[in-house]
Amino acid sequence: MVRLALFASGSGSNAENIARYFRQRDDVEVTLIISNKADAYVHHRARELGIPSFTFSREAFDKGDEILELLRRYRIDFIILAGFLLRVSQPLLDAYPHRIVNIHPALLPLHGGKGMYGDRVHRAVVEAGDRESGITIHYVNEQYDEGDIIFQARCAVVPGDTPEDVARKVHELEYAHFPVVIDALVKKSKQENQPFDN
Repeated sequence: MVRLALFASGSGSNAENIARYFRQRDDVEVTLIISNKADAYVHHRARELGIPSFTFSREAFDKGDEILELLRRYRIDFIILAGFLLRVSQPLLDAYPHRIVNIHPALLPLHGGKGMYGDRVHRAVVEAGDRESGITIHYVNEQYDEGDIIFQARCAVVPGDTPEDVARKVHELEYAHFPVVIDALVKKSKQENQPFDN
C-alpha cells in the first residue's frame, strides 16, 4: 500500500478530488490531510471523507520535526500539495526527496514564485494578455515553483476572458489531470522498486 499525505491551506477541492479518485483502490490511499489553518474548509472535507486531518503552525512547518513524526507514524510515502501556500521546509525536503509534488495554476515558469497563487495567478495571466494558461505539476524544491516539471496541460485564453473565466478552465484541468498524474508517479516508483521506508 502506498500512502499519500495531502497538504492544503484552504477549501480543499483538489484534496477531495484526489481522495475520491483513490477511494476504491487497494494499492494507494490518501491516509491523512495536513493544513496550516485550523479553520480551513479542507478539514470539513476530510471529516466527510473519514480521513484524519491535522493543523500545524507555520513554525512547526519550518522546523519540520513534529510533522515528520506524524508522517512516519502514518507511514506516508508521498506528500501532495493541493493548494498549500507555505514553502516546504528543508527537513521535509530531505526526508522525501522527489516525493513531494505540487500543482501550480499556470504554465511555469510563467506566473510563478512567492505570492503567486489562486486568483492572483489568473489575474496576472489576463493582465499579461496571454493566449493560453493551464496547470503545471512539478516536484518541490527549496524555491517556490522551481522544481522539475512533471506534467503540463493547457487551455486557451480568449479575448474577453476574465480571471474568473481562466480560473474555471484551469480548475477543470486540475480535476482531470492531478489525480491521474499522481497515480502514474506512484506506479513508476513501484516499478523502479523505490523503497518506501519513511
